Amino acid sequence: MVEMKSGAAKKAVGRKKIKEPFADRIFDIVNTLLLTLILMIVLYPLIYVVSSSFSSSKAVVSGEVWLWPVGWDLEGYEAVFNHKGIGSGFFNSFLYMVTGTFINVTLTILAAYPLSRKDFVGRNIWMFVFVFTMMFSGGLIPYYLLVRDLGMLDTRWAMIIPNAMAVWNVILTRTFFQVTIPDELLEASQLDGCSDFRFVWSVVIPLSASIIAVNTLFYAVGHWNSYFDALIFLRNHKLYPLQIILRDILIQNEIDAAQLSMYDVRDAMAREALKVRLKYSLIVVASVPVLAIYPFVQQHFVKGVMIGSIKG
Repeated sequence: MVEMKSGAAKKAVGRKKIKEPFADRIFDIVNTLLLTLILMIVLYPLIYVVSSSFSSSKAVVSGEVWLWPVGWDLEGYEAVFNHKGIGSGFFNSFLYMVTGTFINVTLTILAAYPLSRKDFVGRNIWMFVFVFTMMFSGGLIPYYLLVRDLGMLDTRWAMIIPNAMAVWNVILTRTFFQVTIPDELLEASQLDGCSDFRFVWSVVIPLSASIIAVNTLFYAVGHWNSYFDALIFLRNHKLYPLQIILRDILIQNEIDAAQLSMYDVRDAMAREALKVRLKYSLIVVASVPVLAIYPFVQQHFVKGVMIGSIKG
C-alpha cells in the first residue's frame, strides 16, 4: 500500500511543471517574433528571385510578381543554357572548386597544426608573418606581375595557386587543434613511435571533421563565386569559370540607349524585359550548386566555427 502511494506521489510530482517566470515568457515571445521577422526578411528576397525567374517577362517588368510565379515561363533559363559557353563554364568552375578546395584544406591543415604545437620553435614569429599578410599587401599590379613571372598567366593554375591558403582559416583551424587535440594524446602516440605526419593523418584529421567541413565550405564557395582573378589572368574563353560566362550573357543582352534607333522598338522592349529575367535566372543558376553542398556540411559547420573561434 505504501509502495502504491509513493508511486502515485512520484507520478503526481512528474506531472507538475515548474512555472516559468513571467519575464522569461515575455523574452521567449519577443525572441520568437524577432527571429520570425528576421527569417522573413532573409527568406523573402530568395523566394522573389526564384519566382521571378520562372515568371513571364511582362509580369516581372510590371511588378506583378510578389510571392509566386506569374505567367509560368522558362525563357530566361533557355537563354542561359542555350549559351555555347555555359557547359564549359560549369565544368571549369567545378574543376577550380574541387581542385582548389583540396589544395586549400590540405595547406591549411599543414600550416595550422605546427602553429598549434607548443614545442614548435618560433611559432609566434611565424604567426606574426601570417597575420602580417592579412594587414598589408603589395597591391594589384605586383600581384599580376608575380602571377605572370611564375608562368601561370592564362592557365588554370592562376585560379588556384594565388589563393591557395587563407590566413583567417589557418587561425580558426589552429585554435580548433589547440582546443580539441590534447597534448596527452600526442605524447601517447610519440611513445608508440608515431611520427608527426602519421599523427596528423591517423589522429588529428579523424578528430577534426567539424573544422574541415568549415574550411571546405568556405573555400568551395569562394572558388565557385570567383570571377575577379579570371578577369585579370585569363584570356582564353575555354578557361572561363561560370561567373564570367554568366556576366557575358548579361552584358550581351544589355541595350545601348544611343543605338535604340537602330532597332525596332518592340524588339528593344523585349530585350530589356529579357535582361531583367536573365538577372534572376543567373542568380538561381549560380546559387544552386552551393546550396546543394551546404546540407552535407551543415551538421559540422556550427560546431567547427564555434570551437575554432574560441581563443586558445
